[in-house]
Amino acid sequence: MRRTGGTTIEDVPPDAGTEEAEGGSGAGPGTGRGAARRRGAAALLAVAMLATGAVLLVQARQLRDTPATSNRALTDTAETARVAGDVSSALSKVFSYGPRSTAATKESAKRLLGGEALRQYAALYGQVEKQSADQKLTLTSQAVRAGVTRLDDRGAHLLVFLDQVYEREGKVPTTAGAQLSVTAELRGGRWIIVDITSR
Repeated sequence: MRRTGGTTIEDVPPDAGTEEAEGGSGAGPGTGRGAARRRGAAALLAVAMLATGAVLLVQARQLRDTPATSNRALTDTAETARVAGDVSSALSKVFSYGPRSTAATKESAKRLLGGEALRQYAALYGQVEKQSADQKLTLTSQAVRAGVTRLDDRGAHLLVFLDQVYEREGKVPTTAGAQLSVTAELRGGRWIIVDITSR
């Protein structure tokens, strides 16, 4: 410290201003850790956003691919009506016979049935032919209602209601109803019944 006139001046080391300037710049050890934390948080946020986007994409795809949206029975009215008509007609033919028409009914079954439905029908039809001949029995079936519950590229599922009239020679005809669960496949431009289950 030295005195000049009436003023006292303290001696300051030559590099003191430089240290204060560097200290005042905020570039200490704590400041570096804060920047690293901010970068880490930004990276975690980006990862979380990507994960959320992926989850939303999967959920949207699942909504598009639900059974309800893939069921064309809800949207394709023309094909729904077509399969209902083909199946109703086929059932009416294969479940209608008489003492003199069993051979024709059997031939219709070969054209209109396939898979398990045809195997079951063939296994039972021998008994039907004998019964029809012995008892002079005539069966007339008419599909009165057919509902398509599912329609897709692989096939169709239907619920069909039949009215059936049994006639024996010399006796009063009797009427009964049948409810069938039917699976059909589109083959060669025609709907073929491949499975029939009585309900």
